[in-house]
Amino acid sequence: MGDDTYDLLDYLFGPGKRDEHTDPHLVTAFDPHLPCPIRQPAATSLEDLADLLDAPVQALRGVRPAKHVWHVSVRNHADDRVLSDAEWAEVAAAMVDAAGIAPYGDEQACRWIAVRHAPDHIHLVATLARVDGRQPRLRGDIVAMHAAARAFEARWGLTPMSPGDRTARRAPATGEKAKAERRGLVETARESLQRTVRQAAALAAGDTDFLERLRDGGLRVRERRDDGGVLVGYAVALPGDRADRGSRPVWFSGSSLAYDLSLPRVRERFDVPVGADDWARAEARIREAAGLLGRAGQAEGAGDVAALGDLLVAAAVHAPALVRERLQAAAEAFEQAGRAPGERSLAGQARAGWRASARALERAPRAARGGGAQVVLTLLLALVEAVEAARLWHEAKAHRAQAKAAADAGVLLREAATAAGAPASRAGRGASSRTRGSGRGPAPSPRVSPVAPRTPPGPDRPGPSRSR
Repeated sequence: MGDDTYDLLDYLFGPGKRDEHTDPHLVTAFDPHLPCPIRQPAATSLEDLADLLDAPVQALRGVRPAKHVWHVSVRNHADDRVLSDAEWAEVAAAMVDAAGIAPYGDEQACRWIAVRHAPDHIHLVATLARVDGRQPRLRGDIVAMHAAARAFEARWGLTPMSPGDRTARRAPATGEKAKAERRGLVETARESLQRTVRQAAALAAGDTDFLERLRDGGLRVRERRDDGGVLVGYAVALPGDRADRGSRPVWFSGSSLAYDLSLPRVRERFDVPVGADDWARAEARIREAAGLLGRAGQAEGAGDVAALGDLLVAAAVHAPALVRERLQAAAEAFEQAGRAPGERSLAGQARAGWRASARALERAPRAARGGGAQVVLTLLLALVEAVEAARLWHEAKAHRAQAKAAADAGVLLREAATAAGAPASRAGRGASSRTRGSGRGPAPSPRVSPVAPRTPPGPDRPGPSRSR
């Protein structure tokens, strides 16, 4: 949501931040005969277009919405064919219908436009006031648009979009990225916080230990307690990351970083620490747990893969320098694979084995941790088996996004095993058939978000979802 229609149009129809916008033009709009301010500048201007979109908002007699500009981008996969303007126009109309912005046949709906400035995507802009003065009902707009995408995928043979199971990593907003660039940082505050909090959560044994690890990691920590002094929530901030002209820190609650970093989810990880003598059995525990995962049901397996994600984080923290970077990349790549949709059990046998292994990695003597290539190698080969087991489990459950995340992590773990001295044939044992280009980690696939055509309203057609 935004509050300045003209500024957004100026960006969308402009050259972009680095001249990445090519041939920006209007694809369609609430009025299909609306002239394009770039291709028909004599007929209309950006100012005229902004005024036209804003007119219903300006006409409101009651309280106007503080953020009255609705904006989404719709993108297809890099491997898909290039859609024509006519096809994107159909996509745009279906999208605003699904979202509740402009249902088919509703002449009193919100005003909207679709702008294309690249071959693979369009931008939709609408103002949140209907012509009849009522407010649109947008609750669940994104979920409804994702659901609508399926028909276009089937009809045009587009790459299927992963189900909207709410397990994807919460990506930094555009403003957060711009702020990091201004400060000369290689990543946003959100990304730095996600990594540090996830490491603390993977290794902590209790509330106090968790909070201390956050502070030891250099974060500012704000605790939320009830009247009895019991911890009920927390928030973290990166030193130096401030808002309102430097007057306050930018706080992120755990749940706003990732749904599995809320305090209740973090507490699920706490258990009794194991002793250093378990280090020698860590490899065997990991392999045994990998075998158990294949026989796990939905709820038990969901808890198991979450524990495997924590084990990878712990392994990355304590790995020797030779393989640390690849292990960190593997842990990040696996992250969504640790978040299986639906219910999960915390009593699985594989989960218990992986949690014990994570404790052993932390509490083992440093000499055992870092010394000896054989120790590192056997551990990495065991992790390769575990991640491959997770990939197969996710594929069996039709969790496409999670299976891909596990496969990407497996590629990086096999690279680490090869760097540690494993023969290529052994490091590749159990590898999936996926391949990728050179580089440190798997190249991220562009998210697929084309939308499906919607049948005009009728008595047998349900309306868009209302959940967001």
